[in-house]
Amino acid sequence: MDLEYLVQKKVFSSDSVELQRLVAHWRFKNLKIVFTNGCFDLVHLGHIDYLTRAAELGDVLAVGLNSDDSARRIKGEGRPIMDQNSRSLLLASFLFVDAVIIFDQETPLELIRLIQPDILVKGADYKPEKIVGADIVTGNGGEVVTLPYLQGYSTSFIEKKIRQGS
Repeated sequence: MDLEYLVQKKVFSSDSVELQRLVAHWRFKNLKIVFTNGCFDLVHLGHIDYLTRAAELGDVLAVGLNSDDSARRIKGEGRPIMDQNSRSLLLASFLFVDAVIIFDQETPLELIRLIQPDILVKGADYKPEKIVGADIVTGNGGEVVTLPYLQGYSTSFIEKKIRQGS
């Protein structure tokens, strides 16, 4: 089995039957599902820190990834810097990420409804009651967790440094 296959098989579209089967398998095995989402443009140390800490909260980590169109609507023209195929394969290459699901909406609400995670994770800049899908997760007995960001690491900061040539 080649490495590309091992990584590619962890990437799903939000409407794929394979994703539904995987989630059913996780549920059958009674695994604690952790879900987070984002654009993950220019993956950096801050993302790795955040995702590893999210993964430690459960048995499997599913990452919702904004599609190129979705990221552009959220972040503006010129974003994402890396295309969704590159971003999804990069995230899927991490051992602690079990699935990367590309979605085209501006929020992951439909994806959260589909996956029904046990733990929903976002950055600490979000108030738990304002996190999309928090009501679904807590309504099913799950929990919403916010994690602090690693200081000095953000895609916007890195992009600004590159544009300034420093």
